[in-house]
Amino acid sequence: MTTLRLRRPDDWHLHLRDGAMLAAVVGSSARQFGRALIMPNLVPPVVTGADAEAYRARILAALATGDGTRGGGADGAGREGARRDVTAFTPLMTLYLTETTDPADVVAAAAAGTVLAVKLYPAGATTNSASGVTDIARVMPVLEGMAEHGVPLCVHGEVTDPDVDIFDREARFLERVLEPLRRRLPELRVTLEHVTTADGVAAIRESDANLAGSITPHHLMINRNHLLVGGVRPHYYCLPIVKRERHRVALVEAATSGDARFFLGTDSAPHPRGAKESDCGCAGVFNAGNALACLAEVFEEAGALARLEAFASLNGPAWYGLAPNADSVTLERGDQPVPPDPSVTVGDDTVVPFDPGRPLHWRVRETVRDRA
Repeated sequence: MTTLRLRRPDDWHLHLRDGAMLAAVVGSSARQFGRALIMPNLVPPVVTGADAEAYRARILAALATGDGTRGGGADGAGREGARRDVTAFTPLMTLYLTETTDPADVVAAAAAGTVLAVKLYPAGATTNSASGVTDIARVMPVLEGMAEHGVPLCVHGEVTDPDVDIFDREARFLERVLEPLRRRLPELRVTLEHVTTADGVAAIRESDANLAGSITPHHLMINRNHLLVGGVRPHYYCLPIVKRERHRVALVEAATSGDARFFLGTDSAPHPRGAKESDCGCAGVFNAGNALACLAEVFEEAGALARLEAFASLNGPAWYGLAPNADSVTLERGDQPVPPDPSVTVGDDTVVPFDPGRPLHWRVRETVRDRA
């Protein structure tokens, strides 16, 4: 048995949804992560400081009542231990940027500590993005206020023009939106979320300052062949969509490089199985329960386990101006593969966890100790 102890990681891109889904899945993240940056694309979206306060209260209520401990994750933790761990989980809130967003409300919410960042969704780019931005010029007053007051911008980096191939949307976003924005507002701190291409990796590496990127476990483990060869696998369908193998390799190199500008954001995005396997299946991969096991597998394969703590636990807090978590999590590796995570029940349906398509030998041992 091999063990690996890390400062407790954070998830810098997480979808928890709301209502019954929130109650079902929040424990999957809370048992492993100390904090998570919560995405605001609800219906209706989280657009004001007051909305963010109310959503955060619903998340904490799910944890406090124990409802949030039901989430999947083959980690062997009992319900009592899970309850203890999830109470240490801190949701960090974001606002959904719209063309009617009030700049003063954004600045005030950030100054009060209500929100940590603002999320830019190009309209129509992904799940619940209909209220997103159609023209970056229309939100420039908000972005200028954010730059002046040091409020980070998180971006879903894809264009939505119908003439652009879905596999090229990230690269075109870098050219058409991100580069002009950074020339106009170089002081604006931008997180290119869920980077999926070698182009995105290069843009971050070539930047002088104020640009970083989060990377998901599933984009580190699968490419578009996994999604499409031998039949369409709906539970691998996500946005941004998985790309060619050369892009996956570039992501692995970036994540395992030790470069502080790259960090973990799972983009765990649960949908009921029925919605994923429908005629028009929803985009999203639910990987919260086995995210750390997947990362350990990737980093071990790359000969970079010594750099896993930086990617999962240190780089993200440094980028967002926070201290690392004081407690720790221990991963252990066995010779036999770990059983797949069970599906999570939500009402009359289930949420299917991410299956990387290969054995996982790592698991989280749910013993959290204070490192002090």
